[in-house]
Amino acid sequence: MAVNKVIVGTTLRIQFQTGVDGNGNPVYSTKSLNNVKDTAADQDIYDVALALAQLQEYTAESVMRVDYGRLEEAI
Repeated sequence: MAVNKVIVGTTLRIQFQTGVDGNGNPVYSTKSLNNVKDTAADQDIYDVALALAQLQEYTAESVMRVDYGRLEEAI
């Protein structure tokens, strides 16, 4: 049986380093933006994330695109 994935939602996540703990390990915080168009190009999402990161107090460490999908049996 073959299965197809149908994208039902996309989220943009930007991870920021907000400081260090008592042992000197980095502490991270994540900001999420839901309802991103699932057809948006990766480069466009990345560019928006960088623009939003410039408005934040902390430095962005990573940009993630999370696609959520529904699995359906192929006909």
